Amino acid sequence: MVSGDKLFIIIVGCGRLGSYLANSLSRAGHSVVSIDVNESAFDSLSAEYSGFRVIGDATEIAVLKQAKTDKADMVIVTTQNDNVNLMVSQIAKRIFHIPKVMARVFEPKQEEIYHILDIETVCPTFVASELFLELIAEFLASDRKGSKQ
Repeated sequence: MVSGDKLFIIIVGCGRLGSYLANSLSRAGHSVVSIDVNESAFDSLSAEYSGFRVIGDATEIAVLKQAKTDKADMVIVTTQNDNVNLMVSQIAKRIFHIPKVMARVFEPKQEEIYHILDIETVCPTFVASELFLELIAEFLASDRKGSKQ
């Protein structure tokens, strides 16, 4: 499994987020496998991406086996569908016994389900709203609140 500081990471979904992560993690020297149902999604991978590409539906165990998920240190699920993300995360955690499973979840109300299943999440809705609220608080704390330019 983990050798030194290098990881074997499976990324499900090769859209904007998945391809960004795959490119960054590959550049950092990790072994990366990207899975997507659409072959054209891999066009977002950089020329320097040294990982593998698997075309297929990651909810199918055969596709995850093809990606050598049983050898992975980590699975990151980034599709546009919360239900797909939950299903793939559960398969990775329960069937393949992956120690670290993370998923993007769009609907903040669904995060609790993931947490009960011991799946870490990143919710873009929550992250963006927290950043906006932080920026508003900074603006209110500044001397500029009463002055308009």
